[in-house]
Amino acid sequence: MSTHQLTLTVNGEQHHLQVDAQRSLLDLLREELGLTGTKKGCNAGDCGACTVLMDGAPVNACLVLAVQTGGREITTIEGIASGDKLHPLQEAFIEHGAAQCGFCTPGVIMNSIALLRETRQPTRAEIQEALSGNLCRCTGYFQIIDAIAAVAASGEPV
Repeated sequence: MSTHQLTLTVNGEQHHLQVDAQRSLLDLLREELGLTGTKKGCNAGDCGACTVLMDGAPVNACLVLAVQTGGREITTIEGIASGDKLHPLQEAFIEHGAAQCGFCTPGVIMNSIALLRETRQPTRAEIQEALSGNLCRCTGYFQIIDAIAAVAASGEPV
């Protein structure tokens, strides 16, 4: 196996790691760094459960090789709260009943953060389009869209 020295920043903390050339960012986050909030769903880029932000843009961590993240800033669901204060989207998901089984929730929230940073007042159709790569089998998406729309309407920074 070919290994590479890697330095990346995850949730504001710099890490220096030796990684296998074929290891995914998802496996690195979950198995090496213990950040299990990012879920392993399909492992093929189809479900969105593993969505994280790389330099602020949403990516499926299962499709990104860890060696591709050198020098990059990765943000996971664990990195969005401020101490004991939940991120506004996390609070809205609770208030709107948007998190049922919770498996898709981290990926949906990370994708929604990217959406709201790019489009501060998205329409419901824009929210639906942004979430088209995130599969949820529990909610039917209504509560998820309501939660995202509520945060957008609040004007609260994300």
